[in-house]
This record gives sequence, C-alpha cells and structure tokens, in this order.
Amino acid sequence: MTPQLISLLPDLATFILIVNEGSFTAASHKLGVTPSALSKLVTRLENALSVKLLERSTRKLAITAAGQRIYEQCLVMINAAQNAVELSDAEHAEAAGELTVAAPEAFLFSVIQPLIVPFLLEHPKIQLKLRAADGHIDIFNDNIDVAFRLTDQPDENQVMKNIGKTALMVCASPDYLSRKGIPKHPNDLINHDCLYLAENDKDNIWTFMNLHESYSVSVGGRYAVNHSQMRLNGVKQGLGIGIFHDFVVKEALEKKDVVQVLPSWHIKSSYHGSIIMQYAQTRYMPARLRTFIDFMMNHLSTKLDQPHQ
Repeated sequence: MTPQLISLLPDLATFILIVNEGSFTAASHKLGVTPSALSKLVTRLENALSVKLLERSTRKLAITAAGQRIYEQCLVMINAAQNAVELSDAEHAEAAGELTVAAPEAFLFSVIQPLIVPFLLEHPKIQLKLRAADGHIDIFNDNIDVAFRLTDQPDENQVMKNIGKTALMVCASPDYLSRKGIPKHPNDLINHDCLYLAENDKDNIWTFMNLHESYSVSVGGRYAVNHSQMRLNGVKQGLGIGIFHDFVVKEALEKKDVVQVLPSWHIKSSYHGSIIMQYAQTRYMPARLRTFIDFMMNHLSTKLDQPHQ
C-alpha cells in the first residue's frame, strides 16, 4: 500500500457519502463542513485519479460512468471497514442489530415469511428488514445483507449457500378442468383461460420444452396479477390455469385444491433451477448475520420438500 493510496482513503469514503446524499449540501450537513470544501475535495480526488467523477450543475449532481465504477469499488472498501469495526465483538457478542434480506416475492411469502416470527422470537435483539425483489438484486448498492435467488447463474463474486431446487408447475382447480377439459399439449392452452403476471407485454407468452420439442404459446384470460398468492387464489376458485413455483402450490396440491397439468413439459423462465442464499464475502461475519444464515439453513430444507402429487 502506497502513501498516496493511504491519503486517498478518507476522500474516497467522503465521495461515497456525497453520492449517497445526492448533493454537496446534504453531505456537508452530515460531516459538519461547508459544501465548497466538499466540492474541492472531489476536485482533488478527480485530479488524483485522473478521471471525472461527478457532473456538477446548480441543481444537482450526476455521477459519471467512471464515477459509478469507482463508487461500487469504494462500497466494497467501506463494507470491509465496517467489518473491521465490528470485528472485536462479532464472534462472541449476542446476535443484535439490523439485517436487510431480499428475496423474490413468491419465495418471500411462501417460504421465508412463516419462519420470520420464530426467528425474531428466538433472537429478540435482531431487527429484520425484508424486501420483495423480483429481478436483479444488487447487495452492495441496495445495502442488502442476504439475498435469496432463484437461478442457475448466481453471482460468482458472492458467497453462495445452495438451499435446494425449484421448478415451475402448471396448475388448475379440479372444478375448472371438469368444466373446460384437461389440456394435453401446450397448444391446447389457447382455448383456456390463463392467469399470467401482467408485468410486461410478453408475460402472456409461455414457453414449454420437453426432450424433443419446444412450444411458445400466447395465452389469454380475464384475470392477470403479478402476485403469486392472488394468482393462486384465482386458480383455486376456478378462474383458469396458472404457472407457479412448486413451493407456492405445495400445500394446495396436498389438499387437492389444485392439480398439475402438462406434467411432462418444463416451463422456460428466468426464475427456476437452484434456490440459493448469497451474501458478501467477508472474513469476519457479524453474529447477527451468522445467526440468520444458520437458522435459515437449518429450517429451509423442511419447508422445501417436494409437493405430493
């Protein structure tokens, strides 16, 4: 480590705060300095790095592309510094403090949610923040401690705990199938009412695959909603056919409220394959994080038993 790098560390930490606060004025209130002092600091940092970090205007600051890359690397540095501060009591102290956990909505509701109250009762000094996050989860920029993902392509820069596998299932109620008939092939869905996500204009295109062929079907229906339990309730009440993760319909299948259709076909999706838990690489883990990870690993295998068909 060079003397120049050491001298840059405080400026890099201040740069993170400025970006997070969105203005020199807001950041200056946090640090107890003047906005002009922070502007000079950024200029000094830009000169040292030979790169433009921020575009300045009278109304707002805008981070440059190079500034964004440097900001993301600085976040790693700050997280490491935070770990250093917590090091003295992380291994031995009682689990306490705040944890932010993100997961896809369906997994959060069906699998994680039933475990939250038992966890909080067992660890009364931990505060949990849960975020339903369908799509990309950026644990650094979004200040996430633990992220659950449904994917076959985990982030290789993070620690990964493999929890199990998940698959998508096409389901309908026995009442609906008795009235409308049982589809034997994906193309049959054209003549059925289907419940889809309605998040974008392609959500009603369902792609099916087996060992020999692939079919994409444009489905339609009277009800679409991007909430797994609302969609399941609609299917249970006979509104049509829906696609669900196995963990969402496990109980409904066991109670025979719904049955699986087209069981020999696989559904193509960005949210299938492995169920994984990921968190930032760190040599020294806060007790609250270790406690949460251990609790989930101990309980999730039971929750994720394959449904009876």
